[in-house]
Amino acid sequence: MVTMLPDSNFLIRIVAIYTRSMQTTIEKKAVRLAALSVGVWLMLIAGFVSPTHPTLANAQQNKILMQPQGVQSMAANTTKMNIVLVHGAWADASSWSKVIPILQKAGHRVIAVQLPLHSLADDVATVKRAIELVGGPTILVGHSYGGIVITNAAYNNPNVKGLVYVAAFAPNDGQSLGNFVDVTKLPKNLLIIDSGGFAFINPAMFAGAFAQDVNSTEADIMAVVQKPLSTSIFAEKSGPPAWKQLPTWYQISENDHMIPPAVEHMFAKQMNATTISLPASHASYVSHPNEIAQLILNATKGIR
Repeated sequence: MVTMLPDSNFLIRIVAIYTRSMQTTIEKKAVRLAALSVGVWLMLIAGFVSPTHPTLANAQQNKILMQPQGVQSMAANTTKMNIVLVHGAWADASSWSKVIPILQKAGHRVIAVQLPLHSLADDVATVKRAIELVGGPTILVGHSYGGIVITNAAYNNPNVKGLVYVAAFAPNDGQSLGNFVDVTKLPKNLLIIDSGGFAFINPAMFAGAFAQDVNSTEADIMAVVQKPLSTSIFAEKSGPPAWKQLPTWYQISENDHMIPPAVEHMFAKQMNATTISLPASHASYVSHPNEIAQLILNATKGIR
């Protein structure tokens, strides 16, 4: 039996026909895909051009929100008080480190400001910026010299709803630190004045004067990181006091070696403040953080 093989021209024709068929199929699919893609893109473009398209509306809204509008405050706080903590002389914001977690755990937004301690005006401006940043409602908490600062920063400030004084000064209009502390009667060598007129507490005397009930390691660190106070601040006069406008709370340190306890009692009485007394040093917020935090939390509840 003889097998007949197709000639080469026949095979070539068959291959050409098959190739053209495949190309036509692929081209048709490509055309259909291209048309579909163009349609989709036209639909998307039309949607974004439309002024009523929700995506475009959201984009326009986001753009408006992102426009600079002066100083932007943090998100509105409608359920909890904001709390701004203000340290005093010879301390810094980190000295609130034991109080802060307690307040945050209770759900409050907390800022502990860093005061320049160059002038009362600068320090008041620093706290006002913090209040502006968090918005309202806000409670100010001041320790020691920080009491003078919050007394002025909160005056006529609608965001501030209450004041908490922690072994702090609370002067009346026209009074200064010099009305309550006679620098000339302080223990010899307690203050060291640098060439710029800034006063440090002698590190060797820091614990005994400022933090006698704080453990020695903590007290030594506080002495090292203390922020000096410009001596010019002693004579700067306080303005109209916010404690005449707002509810107040006061913590008295009965073993205070920096501010006489009798002076603290006087401040609390003149403000008619809700008052607690602790057998504490001047650094009561370090040695008794739970009690100080609870006083602040009570203030937030008392205002609501």
